Amino acid sequence: MVTGIVLVNVERPLLRQAVDGISKLPGVTEVYTVAGEYDLVVMIRVATNAELADVIATKMTHDIQGINHTKTLITLNVAAKIDLEKIFNIA
Repeated sequence: MVTGIVLVNVERPLLRQAVDGISKLPGVTEVYTVAGEYDLVVMIRVATNAELADVIATKMTHDIQGINHTKTLITLNVAAKIDLEKIFNIA
């Protein structure tokens, strides 16, 4: 499983619309509205790097209105108390 953590800046009037659109994208498991330098933190869990790239570079940044900037973090390893692959059913 590949996990991407995407930090997102959104035009304020379009925040709710962006959250709704991002939430519907394949592989997106969580969208957090946050305070600070970024407006949203998006968790994406997919099977491959290519799928992650498609969600972020194509679907998220081109199909969702109001997104000004993204910063993507790709996880290298995870230490979790639960089996994330089983929970998210990623093949």
